[in-house]
Amino acid sequence: MSNIPEYTLNDGTKLPALGLGTWPMDDAEAERSVAEALGLGYRLVDTATNYRNETGVGRGVARGGVPREEILVATKLPGRHHGYEETLASFEESRQRLGLEYVDLYLIHWPLPRVDRFVDSWRAMIKLREDGLVRSIGVSNFTAGHIERLEKETGVLPSVNQIELHPLFPQDELRAFHEAKGVRTESWSPLGRGSALLEDPAVVSVAESLGVTPGQVVLRWHVQLGAVPIPKSSSPERQRANLDVFGFELGPAQLAAIAERPHRRLGGDPEVHEEF
Repeated sequence: MSNIPEYTLNDGTKLPALGLGTWPMDDAEAERSVAEALGLGYRLVDTATNYRNETGVGRGVARGGVPREEILVATKLPGRHHGYEETLASFEESRQRLGLEYVDLYLIHWPLPRVDRFVDSWRAMIKLREDGLVRSIGVSNFTAGHIERLEKETGVLPSVNQIELHPLFPQDELRAFHEAKGVRTESWSPLGRGSALLEDPAVVSVAESLGVTPGQVVLRWHVQLGAVPIPKSSSPERQRANLDVFGFELGPAQLAAIAERPHRRLGGDPEVHEEF
């Protein structure tokens, strides 16, 4: 059994407090990494149609030696498949590639406001949940305004919003909105991929004082915010270290020091970014 704490989402689904990201793994690497991660205790695995590794993720789940009902598999709808019927068809393709009877968490990958079909996709996702093919439905890279529109037009809030979140871009306002609405925050790029975050003197200093790694400090920062980080790693040693963040705590001054820096995005702006 895994000893990762869990959150109960607004639809009753249990979500582990930390998961495994799989971008940009290919199928072979994803199969190996997912199987190894499950053996270490991971129970949340994150993929997407646009990662082009759903087949490998599904094979890793199959050979991981963990009962299916203990694993939460998340995948995402690509921009080119926005729309009601398109979403239903795209989901079925994802499910077939994953080789699963159901998907635990299905997300709209990007809102694509210019295309303006994310509400249609959301209605299809509500149907998939009602039909039992998806356990929980959510979004990724949505703003507060996008989420408010889903609620206004369908009455259904996402269970999670997976967003760019790390100490360089802590998203205080959006996290507060999620908290008020009962939406769980998930963090992509939790370690600030492509930046020098893990070499930052404040992060390194906190790590040395606690006898842990800079990566563990940053992941613990996410955990204490109540966000769910999904770091990508194909190294068993790194996977193990990333999971080992529940046995220490950051004090208020340490939490403040980690995020006390100029804030900047490393990825796309959801108001204009388009990924099909």
